[in-house]
Amino acid sequence: MCTTCGCGTDQVTIDGKAHSHGHDHDHGHDHGHHHDHGPAHSHAAGVGADRAVAVETAILAKNDAEANANRRGFTAKGILALNLVSSPGSGKTTLLVETIKRLSGDIPIAVIEGDQQTSNDADRIRATGARAVQINTGKGCHLDAHMVGHALETLAPAQDSVLMIENVGNLVCPSAFDLGEAHKVVVLSVTEGEDKPLKYPDMFAAADLMILNKCDLLPHLDFDADLCEANARRINPAIQVLRVSATKGEGLDAWLDWVKGAARVARARRVRGAVGTGCGARCTCA
Repeated sequence: MCTTCGCGTDQVTIDGKAHSHGHDHDHGHDHGHHHDHGPAHSHAAGVGADRAVAVETAILAKNDAEANANRRGFTAKGILALNLVSSPGSGKTTLLVETIKRLSGDIPIAVIEGDQQTSNDADRIRATGARAVQINTGKGCHLDAHMVGHALETLAPAQDSVLMIENVGNLVCPSAFDLGEAHKVVVLSVTEGEDKPLKYPDMFAAADLMILNKCDLLPHLDFDADLCEANARRINPAIQVLRVSATKGEGLDAWLDWVKGAARVARARRVRGAVGTGCGARCTCA
């Protein structure tokens, strides 16, 4: 994981501004605690296995604390936060653009974009009229809850809105890092392989929904969509699957209905005053 993979957080920028992971600070969005990051990704190359496990455990514990703070903020404001994860090139940004076009009149949508470099994806989102913040992770291979917390200070999503977090293209590390989201949504394109869920089981085990994207290309590919779904359910029997073409619009209505339903749950939790009850990402109290 990131204790040994060599990624780093010293080059993180949020909307082009350098962001430090290495000092105490207090978030202004009701985190209720201070963050003492030090070397947030203490890369353990050359150290023993026990030390690597200890460092990894500390990193994830700190991340989980910050993710829970993000989650409390989302619950208090009725915000549905979705963490979109995938390999590079799966079509996440196109899916987001089309989702915003179709839902913006009904539900406010804000976006956090995660990439190692460039603001290309955030620019595409802003062209739709939606608000977006770009996080550039430098050498980092995933977003973490600390980065998202800082982006929220700039983005300030509206009450009862949807926050889409487009993670860095990577099917490994993002599976382990909770950002405070209600659901992980894994996007898999039919231009990849039916065995992706078996190759990257942690990601598909962590996701509540798999979007099989670019399905308009199926007639031109040797890709067995049924086998892909079966493989995903071998890893996670509860995972939901939607077949979509973001460019052609096929299956988008089912995806939009899923988002609307999840947003209703988020609003209901706010109305019921669920903040402070300890509700988790998969809480069913609403």
